[in-house]
Amino acid sequence: MKQFQDLVEEVQKPGLCRHCGGCVNFCTAINYGALDFDKNGTPYMKRTEQCIECGLCYTICPETREMDTELKINFNWNPPLGNYIKIQSARSKDPRIRNRATDGGAVTAMLLFLLHREYIDGAIVSKQKNSFTREPYLATNEQEILESAGFNMEQSQGMQELSTQYSTYSSSIDKLGPVKQKRLSRVAFVGLPCQINTVRKMQALGIVPSDAIKYYLGLFCSGTLVLGEKERKELERLGNFKWEQLRKINIKEDLMLHLQNGQVKHISLDDVDFMKRYACFFCDDYSSEFADISFGGLGAKEGWTTVVTRTPAGRSIYLQAREEFLEEYGYIDRSQHLEEITEKCRQYSKLKKRQAKNMRHNLKSS
Repeated sequence: MKQFQDLVEEVQKPGLCRHCGGCVNFCTAINYGALDFDKNGTPYMKRTEQCIECGLCYTICPETREMDTELKINFNWNPPLGNYIKIQSARSKDPRIRNRATDGGAVTAMLLFLLHREYIDGAIVSKQKNSFTREPYLATNEQEILESAGFNMEQSQGMQELSTQYSTYSSSIDKLGPVKQKRLSRVAFVGLPCQINTVRKMQALGIVPSDAIKYYLGLFCSGTLVLGEKERKELERLGNFKWEQLRKINIKEDLMLHLQNGQVKHISLDDVDFMKRYACFFCDDYSSEFADISFGGLGAKEGWTTVVTRTPAGRSIYLQAREEFLEEYGYIDRSQHLEEITEKCRQYSKLKKRQAKNMRHNLKSS
């Protein structure tokens, strides 16, 4: 059975670690505590004596490809974008959410619906830390969910907020803020494709902390963008703007830079490859294929979100949320629009799979 050292040799050293955090978060939740993140967010062996050599850290890693067949069978996966029930365009009915959100605020609206209906006790999201940097956060009320709305510029180990405060004995999560415990066993998880992948593997194996997650809300991902000082300066040059002019960043068919004066700068995604993590070039999942519902801006009109309902559970909560929290795109060109966004989802999924395949071929040949 392969162990964490095999992850280091096969995944970390070649630069393929996606920083999803699954290995560390499982080890933390199960109260072993052998693994931890270094200052760059890379997993490392912190306490060798705590490791019981179970090998699960290797199994749940999205890069090792273990359990891929099982997941595809469980979710009736079909190429190129996985199983889905319906693809449509929607947005929040609440203008407060739309004003804060990157696209139509559909994710935020869905989380508020789940919270109001008491389907969940909280949601693992990411919130603004500083200028275009976000951090994992466990939101347990409406205001905290609203504060999490907006573009996720950097990947964050959202599971960390669950695993570090999750007790395998009481199935509880400590509420952030004042030292007070609250029993949470129904959590919505918002994550990128690699994060959804590793947590679904945990679920399939019946290991913590996945047992507390009730709904999986996936995000479209062209690749995680790193925004250091060097990257910011190059982005300013490409877009011909100053950083202090920037109001919002969005990704649809290209990178959209919304300025304070209302102007929108468009930069081809091919031109921002320099900002993308190396490991992301090897990921072949564009639309979070194992989520209950996937969300993204691709194909949607400005101010709307493309929504892919995949599982019966996902379709059920979407239809319920539509009654009060969500509205669907219903203009004259609706039928044509839905055909267009479905085709774009297929195209971008194919493109990402082809890119990942080529990168793996080149890596093996080098």
